[in-house]
Amino acid sequence: MPATIEVEELRPGEFRVTVVEGVSRSAHTVTVDDAYARKLAGGAVATTELVRRSFAFLLEREPKESILATFALPVIGRYFPEYEREIRRRLGR
Repeated sequence: MPATIEVEELRPGEFRVTVVEGVSRSAHTVTVDDAYARKLAGGAVATTELVRRSFAFLLEREPKESILATFALPVIGRYFPEYEREIRRRLGR
């Protein structure tokens, strides 16, 4: 069963992400500045959706327990250099 990814905007540019797999869950705080969101999504989707799809990308590569508890979205590209190209592709950009 795939994980459920819940994204809640706490304040502009800051999101709480909860990943639920069965009875297990993890919580993460992610920041995204407007310029970076525009760079990746180009306004094609809301930033909450960009964050959700970014977590789907991460969960394909590592368990939720390995995802940092707090990070800025650009950090994903340091661990997975294909991230920006792949997320743009998934967003049809």
